[in-house]
Amino acid sequence: MDTIELGGVEITRVVEWAGPIAPMPALFPDLERHPWRADGDGLAPHFWHPGTDEYLAAVQTWVLRSEGKIILVDTGVGNHKERSYMPAWRHRDEDFLGRLAAAGVRPEEVDLVVNTHIHADHVGWNTRLADRTWVPTFPNATYLISRPDFDYWNPRNDIRKRGSVNGINARLANGSTFEDSIDPVHDAGQTLLWDGPVHRIDRNLTLELAPGHTPGSAVLRLESGTDRAFFVGDVVHTPLQFEHPGCDTCLSEDQAQAARSRIRVLGEAAEANALVFPAHFPGAGAAEIERAGSGFAVKRWAPFPEVQP
Repeated sequence: MDTIELGGVEITRVVEWAGPIAPMPALFPDLERHPWRADGDGLAPHFWHPGTDEYLAAVQTWVLRSEGKIILVDTGVGNHKERSYMPAWRHRDEDFLGRLAAAGVRPEEVDLVVNTHIHADHVGWNTRLADRTWVPTFPNATYLISRPDFDYWNPRNDIRKRGSVNGINARLANGSTFEDSIDPVHDAGQTLLWDGPVHRIDRNLTLELAPGHTPGSAVLRLESGTDRAFFVGDVVHTPLQFEHPGCDTCLSEDQAQAARSRIRVLGEAAEANALVFPAHFPGAGAAEIERAGSGFAVKRWAPFPEVQP
């Protein structure tokens, strides 16, 4: 089983899907000199495909067991969802619940679901289809969602839409995400809309805002005994952003703010000797980092079995 322990918290990795997302130049339009080609040994084969120049990613859920509770960090893409602008995510039919069961988790046993932000690949298994109706997948769980993201993505609110970059548009890719993956759990009375800057879950875990990728993007901090970990969602997409923390993807709502949040979070992680758990890292899934010039470098990878897209 893909499980490690940090202090009094057990962490299990459950992978829903892994594969190519898009060409690197499309996702990182500000990196004009393509530095990933010079650093191929560091990115290939887990994070970049040299032959196709595609960004490789995993969609996964981190299962935390802390103080007797089962906590899921992000819930992936989900099954049967209409995601017309992202063919890889459209109408999927994965045995994700079977993989959760293999990790010793039944849906009714989940106490908390943490959505680091509201994007289609982080909230999909919030719900499942039952008799043509979207219902909460985890009937006894509280779903923790930041209020800034809830308000921003709520289609009932009149928020100006921004355009696409290089043909990729996070808002279009999100499609009907709010209606099929957020509304059903909110209507069931299972959401807790927290507002920053910090929300404490228990003695080991706290949530804090790290806006930019979305207005309510959050980082889950683990502090237990002498161990530290940061579950950073999409604050980091690729190890390339360790070396170039000012570089952002075209998928962020506010790229400048996203870069500021990333630089701050990675600096704090390096100071704390914390394992950094990005949402989409294949390979070992998480890394401890250290300062290296104006950026950061991997000190060691987490001891998870490697996932190859």
